[in-house]
Amino acid sequence: MTKKDKLAYSAAMISIMTLISKGFGFIREVLIANRFGSGMETDTYFVAMTATVILMGTLGAALNTTLIPIFSEIGQKYGRKGKLKYLNNLVNIVIGATLFIVFFGYVLSPAVIRILAKGFHGEQFDLAVRLNRIGLPIAVFLGLTYVFSGFLHSSQIFGPSAISGLPYNFVFLAYLLFIGKDYSIVTLMIVSVVAALSQFLILMPAVRHLGYRYNFSFNLQDRYLKRATELIVPVLIGSAVQQINVIIDKTLASGLVSGSISALNYASKINEMVIAVFIMAITTVIFPMLSKAFAEDNRDLIRSILGQGINIILIITVPATVGLILLGQPMVHLFFERNAFDGQATLMTSGALTFYSLGLVGTSLRLMLNRVYYSFQDTRTPMINGIIAVVVNLVLNLILIGPMGHRGLALATSISATVTTIMLFLDLRKKIGSIGLLKYLMCFLKTSLASAVMGIIVYLIYYKLGAAVSPSKIGQMLILVGSVVLGILSYFILLLGLKVEELKLILGKK
Repeated sequence: MTKKDKLAYSAAMISIMTLISKGFGFIREVLIANRFGSGMETDTYFVAMTATVILMGTLGAALNTTLIPIFSEIGQKYGRKGKLKYLNNLVNIVIGATLFIVFFGYVLSPAVIRILAKGFHGEQFDLAVRLNRIGLPIAVFLGLTYVFSGFLHSSQIFGPSAISGLPYNFVFLAYLLFIGKDYSIVTLMIVSVVAALSQFLILMPAVRHLGYRYNFSFNLQDRYLKRATELIVPVLIGSAVQQINVIIDKTLASGLVSGSISALNYASKINEMVIAVFIMAITTVIFPMLSKAFAEDNRDLIRSILGQGINIILIITVPATVGLILLGQPMVHLFFERNAFDGQATLMTSGALTFYSLGLVGTSLRLMLNRVYYSFQDTRTPMINGIIAVVVNLVLNLILIGPMGHRGLALATSISATVTTIMLFLDLRKKIGSIGLLKYLMCFLKTSLASAVMGIIVYLIYYKLGAAVSPSKIGQMLILVGSVVLGILSYFILLLGLKVEELKLILGKK
C-alpha cells in the first residue's frame, strides 16, 4: 500500500467511525434542545460544563501532541515493556494531578463561574456553581482518556479512540429517551459524569490487550516524564489561549439576551461536526507521516504530504461553508425546533451558525498547520499564533457585539481563525521554503467555483422547488436531503471537470 493509499484508507476509516459517533452526538444535542430548550437552564449547564472541562481540555490537547512521539521512542529503545512501564507511571501521575484539580475546582468554583459568566446572578449563579461541582469528576476521566488514547495511537491503533464517543452518547440517549421523566438540569450534569466514565472505560479492553496491568507506583524522576514536561509547556500555553477564546465568548454572551450562550453552543457543535469527522481524521493520519518525513529531512515528501492534506481540507470545507450558510436555518428548524426549543431559538442558533461557518476553512487549515509545526518540533510558533488569535478575537468581539449581539461573537471567532491561519502559512514558507502556495490557491479557486455552482443548485432545489412541497416536517426533510445529495453530486462532477487532483485520492482512484 502506497503512502497516498494508506493516508486515504486510514483517514476514511477514522472518518466513518467518527461520523457514526458524531451522528449520535448530534441526536444528543437535538434531544437536549428538545427537552430543555435554549434559555436560562441550558445557559447555566453549558457554562458549568465549560468550567468543568476547560482545564483538562487544554491539558488533553497538549498530551495528544507530545505523548505519541515519546511512546514511539520508548517503544523503539525498550520495547512494549518499556512503554507499559511509562504508561503506568503516567496514569498514576495524571490521577494525582486531576484529583488535585477536582479538589481546588470545588473550592474555587464560585470564583470560576464569576469569571466565565459575569452576567449570572442570584439563583442562576448558585445553580451554575452547583452544576460545576457535580461535574468535576469528569476531569479525572478525561485525563485518563487522553493518556490511553495517546498510548493506543502510538501503537497504530485508532479504532477505540474513534468510537469512544459512542458509549458517551448512548448514556445521554438512554437518559433522554428512556429513563428521564421529569427532566432536571442537575440530573443532566450527573449523566454527563457517567458518560465521561463510559468514554474512558471503552478504551480499557484495547489497552489491556496490549499488556497493561495497573499497579500503584510512579517515578517523578523519569527522564521521559521530564522530557514530556519540556515539550508540553509551549503546547499547553497554546492550547490554553485557545480556551480563553471560549471563556471570552461565553463571558460576553452571558450579558446578552437569555439563550445567547446556548445558541452559540448549538451552532458551534454543528460547525464542529465537519471538523471532527473529516479534518481531525486527516490531521491524525498526516501527523506521524510528517514527523517521519521531517526526521528524514525529505523536503519533497514533506511538500507532497502537506499539499495533499491542505487541498483535501479545502475540497471538504469550502462547499461545507456554502452549505451551512444556505441550509443552516432549515437544518436547525428541522432537527432542533420542537417542544422547549422554539422559533426564536432557531433564529438565534442559525444566525450564529452562519457566522461560525465563515471561519470553517481557516479553523480547519490552522489545525493542519499546527501539526506541521509540531512535526518539526516547533511548538513556539503555534503558541504565539494562538496568543495573537485571542487578542484579535477579543478586539473584534468588543467591536461586533454591540451591533450584532451573539452573532458578532461568532463572526469575531471566524475572522480571528482566518487571519491567524494566513499568518501561519506565511511563516511556514519562511521556515521551510516554497510550500506550493500557488497550487493551494488554484485548488481554492476551483473548489470555490464548484461550490458556488453547487450553492445555486441547492438554492433552486430547496427554496424554489421546495416551496411547492408539503409544509410538513417530513416533506421539508425529504427536500432538504434531496437538495444536499444533488448538491454533493454536482459539486464532485464539477471538480472532476476542473481536474482537481486530490479528488482521485478521496474517491480511492489511482
